[in-house]
Amino acid sequence: MIQTPLILASKSQARSQLLQNAGLNFTCQAATIDERAAERPLIEAGAPPEDIAAILAQAKALDVSQNHPDSLIIGADQTLGCGDQRFNKPKDDEQARSHLLALAGKSHNLHSAICCAKGGEIIWQSVSTATLTMRNLTPQEIGQYMAQVGDNVRSSVGCYQLEGIGIQLFEKIEGDYFTILGLPLLPLLAYLRSDHGLSFQPQTVGSF
Repeated sequence: MIQTPLILASKSQARSQLLQNAGLNFTCQAATIDERAAERPLIEAGAPPEDIAAILAQAKALDVSQNHPDSLIIGADQTLGCGDQRFNKPKDDEQARSHLLALAGKSHNLHSAICCAKGGEIIWQSVSTATLTMRNLTPQEIGQYMAQVGDNVRSSVGCYQLEGIGIQLFEKIEGDYFTILGLPLLPLLAYLRSDHGLSFQPQTVGSF
């Protein structure tokens, strides 16, 4: 088994919990890039949402890799596209309400990108897409939902947490559960097993 320090380039509690539940030992080091500034030229150039997610995931991993060249860095990003519209995490409750009203009764795509970097280079990457169809929701129903979830409505790009009460917003879901949560876990674990000797034996904290 290769003892390589593993770092998640994210402050996302959801992503961290997924890795912990999978039995990985790792540390977290959030990337310092300005995501909105990084994606602006991509949007202006007409890049599709899945490409934007992949490029941002790479940027996060490479940013952390600069200071940890001997570690394996996991970068991840998620974008949401609904027709010609693209959504980011809402800045406030009013924007969250606007997002939910725009998504209600429609299907949207969640694109979750993940990559690994080491020594300042991207050595593996993957992008997965899930399609979710939201129920027709009245403004009153959206208001009731927001009142129940509170500040959590601003914690995800779609303004919902599928693992909680947010599941009640949907009538149909197609795709991998982990992709929806923002971390395509199955391809990542397959990569770590095949290329880095991932084991489920007791391990030293900070390595795998």
